[in-house]
Amino acid sequence: MSLSRTVRFYTLRFKRLQGSNRSLAMGAAIGSAVGLTPTLPLHNIMILGLTLLFRVNPIAGIITANIVSNPLTFVPQYFLAWKIGDFFLPGRLTWEKIKSVLALIKTEGIMESLDTIRAMGFDAIAVMMVGGVALAIPAGIITYVMVFRFFTRLQEKRRQKHLLNRLEP
Repeated sequence: MSLSRTVRFYTLRFKRLQGSNRSLAMGAAIGSAVGLTPTLPLHNIMILGLTLLFRVNPIAGIITANIVSNPLTFVPQYFLAWKIGDFFLPGRLTWEKIKSVLALIKTEGIMESLDTIRAMGFDAIAVMMVGGVALAIPAGIITYVMVFRFFTRLQEKRRQKHLLNRLEP
């Protein structure tokens, strides 16, 4: 599937979502924020839990998380999380440690290198989580504003179209 076709597909799915502008925007904001945290296997579970807790649209969250966090964005996203986390917690996760783990994964595979990754321990998790949360907060706020405006404009266009259809014989 081409990139433009994928963009059209997700835009169409997004436009068809039902709910208030606030609910859709908040669901998307949660999805965007969670999608930027380095908690990949838990994204959908976290999104469902948070959207149900705040009583907002979970589908908007899942769609947005898939847009934000996908195979094309993993590398830059995790790199930025590491750089930002290293800024706040310097020296805990160095590039040398990351390179050694990547080399180990490349030669032995992910399952054999889990012990090495586990040995990196709390410092690696802390750096990545701090960086991920630092990315997630502004992204969530920006997503909320953009999606709220998107659905407000869409609602206005639908209202105008409906009025025009009622006026025409």
